[in-house]
Amino acid sequence: MANKSRLPGDVPDELPRELIELGKRIAGLPAGFQRDLEPIYNQVVDSVRRRRRILSLVQDALSQLRLDIKYLMFDLEVTRRERDALRDQLADD
Repeated sequence: MANKSRLPGDVPDELPRELIELGKRIAGLPAGFQRDLEPIYNQVVDSVRRRRRILSLVQDALSQLRLDIKYLMFDLEVTRRERDALRDQLADD
């Protein structure tokens, strides 16, 4: 097998438990089978990591959007109050 480990032993919960177990089982196979399965396994691992990154980016974007909406709602309410106060002031004059 390659010198770099494809098993994330130092980063817990980065990959699903089942995928880590699959990697261990592939590592226990004869060299010919390992060569056949390793590229496919690496593609799956890359795909899982990419999906997790994308999910994290989407969650961050949604959090930012929620915050932005709260600020906009606050600004809208303040603007309405200012408008109503100016209307009242104009009506009094």
